[in-house]
Amino acid sequence: MYDGTSRGRHTSSFDGAAARRLREALGMAPGDVAHGMRAAFGLTVAAETVTAWERGEQAPDDRELTALAGALWCAVPELMDTPGTLRGFRLAQGLSRADLALGIGMDEAAYALAEEEGRWVGDARQADALGRMLRLPVPALIAFTGRSAELAELLRRAVTSRWQAYVEPVSGLVPLPRAYLEDGLRRLHAEYTSTTAASLGWGRPASASSREAARAFLDDVLDRFWNAVEGLES
Repeated sequence: MYDGTSRGRHTSSFDGAAARRLREALGMAPGDVAHGMRAAFGLTVAAETVTAWERGEQAPDDRELTALAGALWCAVPELMDTPGTLRGFRLAQGLSRADLALGIGMDEAAYALAEEEGRWVGDARQADALGRMLRLPVPALIAFTGRSAELAELLRRAVTSRWQAYVEPVSGLVPLPRAYLEDGLRRLHAEYTSTTAASLGWGRPASASSREAARAFLDDVLDRFWNAVEGLES
């Protein structure tokens, strides 16, 4: 699940193994790839750098990735694994940072804060546009736009009280059909009740084990919610 921990400049969705397979299928050496990048895109990259990319020791930046795809006669998404970062999702759609910022109506420097530092400064309209342009799964959209903590707090309140009272607040954050959210909250509340009840003795006060079970559930409530909602779609 997307909890926001994968955001930032130190993660990449570049698939070095895919780059190596494509290079070998073309009968090219790393030096040939470096030459192609320099000849067609004017980027000077050492053969050793290409090898480091393929081994996962380094990752190309945006310009290098575009040039690498050109040298390997492939599309950028073919060099990406399953995205886990905002940058990864953007590159998988073949969008530059400037084009995406323009498309969602945000200043490029402001968008860069979200991609590089995990700080979202956009409004709800821009968040919706981001989700559409990058085809983000809902958990990723919530994480990348900085709403995970707020949603988790609502979910904790929902499972420990009347979940029905939190359908509206949750629907204001999560762009899913209301019926899905209602059923997901109902399931989550029932799961919490079952988890805590199982560790209680009949007619006895809460024990240390029941308190620990409740605490563990609430700590993991966001992932449990996504699991509950995804279960409704299967």
